[in-house]
Amino acid sequence: MSIDVVCLRPEADFTRVGVTPPQNINIAYRKPDDGDLPALMKQARAVVMPAVGPKLPAALFEGTSLMVVQITGAGVDRLDEAALKKLGIAVANVPGGSNSALAEYTTACASVLLRRFAWADTEIKRGNYVAFRNRMMADNLAGIDSATVGVVGMGVIGLAVAQAFHRIGCKIVYFDPALRDQSAANAINAQPLALDDLLKTADVVTLHVPLLPVTRNLIGAKQLALMKAEAVLINGARGGVVDEAALGQALHDRRIAGAAVDVYSIEPATPDNPLLQLRGEAASRLLLTPHVAGVTRQSAAFLFKASWENVQQVLNGGAVANRVY
Repeated sequence: MSIDVVCLRPEADFTRVGVTPPQNINIAYRKPDDGDLPALMKQARAVVMPAVGPKLPAALFEGTSLMVVQITGAGVDRLDEAALKKLGIAVANVPGGSNSALAEYTTACASVLLRRFAWADTEIKRGNYVAFRNRMMADNLAGIDSATVGVVGMGVIGLAVAQAFHRIGCKIVYFDPALRDQSAANAINAQPLALDDLLKTADVVTLHVPLLPVTRNLIGAKQLALMKAEAVLINGARGGVVDEAALGQALHDRRIAGAAVDVYSIEPATPDNPLLQLRGEAASRLLLTPHVAGVTRQSAAFLFKASWENVQQVLNGGAVANRVY
């Protein structure tokens, strides 16, 4: 039996959120390290794969007749762009499918960090109810209403996050040298700033940029030193955008009030990750999640449905929707 599509995620991922992969095409479900994958790739006309995971070697795509690689998310950094362009294989994603989930994650993290909810939970469980409540009251903690939120990267996701904060009553500032939708930014009175000025100004800094050479370690020791002591940083974008050692040091030295991190330079996060070395108060001001900021049942269903619809359209001779390159 010939294979139409190689899918690098299990069928159960789709069916458990109510999405049934097309029944009229032959799909082989495999893991990236399965031994027969190279042979199957040479048969297939399309690949469906998650945005999160190890990089795939360019050699895996050589000598194939692939028409499209469909990412069931937004990020395409698992692929060798130059190699796939040279081979003439189209790459498509699903932009915006995780918007609501990411906006929910970011606003929730901002509230948890600014109001110290997770830290309070830890202290109460340690028997420090009275002392920690007194500290919270004495520190006169602010919530997110009327806060200045700095959005780094105002693409599809960054804009959705900015809109969510705007609805809460926040002032939005942003850094994006290549803003795509000026009218949408204007509609929420978002103000453009240079990155350094944004970091000096914002109560909440939230990152929504892809991992590129220009964005690697975009937030390092120098940038963290610019932030206000009471400000918090949220990274739901990509590991590598933030220098993890510098962030750990900033938390240890109380240079910023807290951070939420959903993505890591190496995933899964390894025991030697600087953020996992933090102890005591510094660790209590750090909220860690396992690359799930954009993952909800609703977002997964949207992403998977759109992915399969695009693959079927291409296999039937149609154009590639949401082509990245």
